[in-house]
Amino acid sequence: MKKSLLFLLLFVLHLVVYAQNPFEGPKREMRGAWIQCVNGQFQGMSREQMQANLTRQLDVLQACGINVVMFQVRAEADALYQSNYEPWSKFLTGRQGQYPGWDPLAWMIDQCHYRGMELHAWINPFRAKTKGTKELATTHPYFKNPDRFLRYDGLLLFDPGIMENQRYICDVATDIVRRYDVDGLHIDDYFYPYPAPGQVILDDATYLANRNGIQDRAEWRRFNVNTFVKMLYNTVHSVKPWVKFGVSPFGIYHNLSAGSNIPGSETRGLQNYDDLYADVLYWVNQGWVDYVVPQLYWEIGHKSADYERLIRWWSRHTNGRPLIIGQDVERTVRARDVNNPTVNQMAAKFELQRNLPNVAGSCLWYSAAVVRNEGNFAYELQNNYHLTPALQPLMPFIDNKAPKKPRKVKKLWMPDGYYLFWTAPKAKTEMDDAKRYVVYCFEKGQKIDLNSSTHIIAITDQTMYKLPYQFGKEKYTYVITALDRLQNESKPVKVKVKL
Repeated sequence: MKKSLLFLLLFVLHLVVYAQNPFEGPKREMRGAWIQCVNGQFQGMSREQMQANLTRQLDVLQACGINVVMFQVRAEADALYQSNYEPWSKFLTGRQGQYPGWDPLAWMIDQCHYRGMELHAWINPFRAKTKGTKELATTHPYFKNPDRFLRYDGLLLFDPGIMENQRYICDVATDIVRRYDVDGLHIDDYFYPYPAPGQVILDDATYLANRNGIQDRAEWRRFNVNTFVKMLYNTVHSVKPWVKFGVSPFGIYHNLSAGSNIPGSETRGLQNYDDLYADVLYWVNQGWVDYVVPQLYWEIGHKSADYERLIRWWSRHTNGRPLIIGQDVERTVRARDVNNPTVNQMAAKFELQRNLPNVAGSCLWYSAAVVRNEGNFAYELQNNYHLTPALQPLMPFIDNKAPKKPRKVKKLWMPDGYYLFWTAPKAKTEMDDAKRYVVYCFEKGQKIDLNSSTHIIAITDQTMYKLPYQFGKEKYTYVITALDRLQNESKPVKVKVKL
C-alpha cells in the first residue's frame, strides 16, 4: 500500500513538473522558413520599402523562434545579389537586368546573423525563365548559348544533360559561397520540369550526343541529375567546408503502386524518382546532401498524399542525413484534426515531427503566412512550440570537433548594470573558431543539465551578457559554452552570481 501511494505521489509530481513547461522543445532543431521572391512580393518596391518588409518578416520570425531563413536569390538564372554571371532579377525592380541600388543578399545575411539566424541562399538550379517573364536581359545566359536550353510549357530550362550547364551552375554557386558569408546553399524541387499535359521534353539531341552508354531515357535523366547534385555538393564544400548544402524535393519519392523494386509510399501523385528524375534517396545514401527537406504540404488524412504516411515514410528512409519537414502553414491551420475537428492540425503535425526518429526540425512555407499569423500559427510557435530556443542539428559528417571553451569568464559592474564577460577561445582553423555562445541559467539547487533547452537564456555572438540584477540575494549558476560554425558545443564554464 505504501509503495502504491509513493508511486502515485511520484507520478503526480511528474505531472506537475511537466505541466510547468509542457511545450519544452528539443535543444537541437532546425526551425526554418522560406522567403521567396518568385511570387513577386518585392517586385517594384524601393530599397526602403523592401527592407522595411523584410525587417518586419525577420522580426516576427525571430520572435517565433525561427533559426534558419531560406532566402530565394536566384529564381530564373537571375540574381538578388551582385552576380558576376547573371542579371539582376526582375523580381526586384520589375525589369530583369536593372540595378536596384543595393544588394539584398548581403543585407539579409547581416540582418539574419544579427538576429541569431542562419541564412541559406536558395537557388533554382535549372529553371532559366518562368512563365510570367516576357523579357530577358541581354546579359541573360540564354543569349550566350541558346542551344544549351530546353523550352517546355512556357519555361526555359538549362538542359541537365549538358555537362557545361552543370559546371556553369556550380560556378554560380561558387561565386555566391565564396563572396558571401552564407551558412548554407539550398536548392528546391525543380530538376527536370514538372510534367504538363501534351508537353514533351525535347532532349533527343542531347541524349544521342551524351547518353554515356545508358539505354533507358529515364535512367539517363536521373544519371544527369545525380551527376549534378554530386558536383554541386562537392563544389560547395570545396569552397567553404562549413557551408551546408540542402535539398527540398517534392514530397513523394515514388508511389508504391507504380511498382519497381525501389522504396515507395502508399500515395498517388507526382513522383520525384519517376517524373522529375530526382533520386533523392540515392543522394542521401551517397552523402551528397547535408540535410533534406521534403515538401510535405498535404494534410493528415489526405486521400492521395496523407501527411502522416509520408512523414513516417521519410523518417524510415533518410536516416543518413537530418530530415527537415517542409510544412505548409495555410493548409495546416485550415485542415481539421482528424480526431478532434474543433482544432486544426498544427498540434498533431508537431507531435509527429517531434516523436518520430530522424526528424530534426521543420521549414515553413512560407514566411509571409507566419507573419500574418494565419490560424494563430505564429502565436502558437512563440508561446508553445518554440517557447524555448534551439541550436542547429549536429552534422558530424561535416565536422564533429567542438571549439575550446570560453576563457576568462568574470563578473563586472558597468555604468548600466551587472555583466558577465568572457574571452573567445583560441582556434587554429576557421572550423574550430567560436562564432556564438550559449548562456544557461540555473537556480540554486538545480541540477546542471545542459541537455535541456529550458535553461538556455541566450544564444549570442557577443562575449558578454547583461545580468538581470535585482537585490543581490538570490544565488544562480550561469554556464557559458562556445559554438563553432556547425554549432558543435564546447565544454562548459560555470560562474556563480547573486542577483
